[in-house]
Amino acid sequence: MDITEKELVARCQRGDLSAYDELMKCYEQKVYALCFRMSGNHTDAQDLAQEAFLKAFRALPSFKGQSQFSTWLYRIVTNTCLDERRRQARKPGLVSMDKPLDTDDGQIAVTLPDKGPDPLSEALNSELQAEIQELLSRLPAGQRIVVVMRDLEGYSYDEIAAVLDVNIGTVKSRLNRARARLRDLYLKKEEHFTPVVHLKGKGGLSHDL
Repeated sequence: MDITEKELVARCQRGDLSAYDELMKCYEQKVYALCFRMSGNHTDAQDLAQEAFLKAFRALPSFKGQSQFSTWLYRIVTNTCLDERRRQARKPGLVSMDKPLDTDDGQIAVTLPDKGPDPLSEALNSELQAEIQELLSRLPAGQRIVVVMRDLEGYSYDEIAAVLDVNIGTVKSRLNRARARLRDLYLKKEEHFTPVVHLKGKGGLSHDL
């Protein structure tokens, strides 16, 4: 954690809400991207990202700087996403995007920008994105998080291990299993959609290829 980030965290712990806004701006894109890959849609990703940021805000007094702030934050984010995955349905009662959080020093409102793609990008990429998300949704939560973090978001093995609080060998094992499972799912899907060609031979008989 560089000195600027250390100062921001220290200010947050002293109750400086503007410092927390600055911290959120530093991490909101990565946090949102991770939540989107885990949830599969923009609405749930907004809710999960907001929930994770509010949890982090409440937990900041307990942050002692023994790990990188980013590692500590991403652990909260991944746990939030994994908990939601295990529930298999959105749990009612997530904090409203427009509802401020009451604190002893005032109110903090978490407002995340709309990260949806522009219409042209959405039109071009929606089919591919939908296919990726559909395949990811069929992975167990523990495998999904590592393939999202490593292959889609570019985290290092060390970062993933630190965030998930497991050793690197476990990360690589889960990643290998996840990639193999995705490959199998993709191949089965391709086989399912392989077109059948009918050729008519002599006598009007047809043959399937």
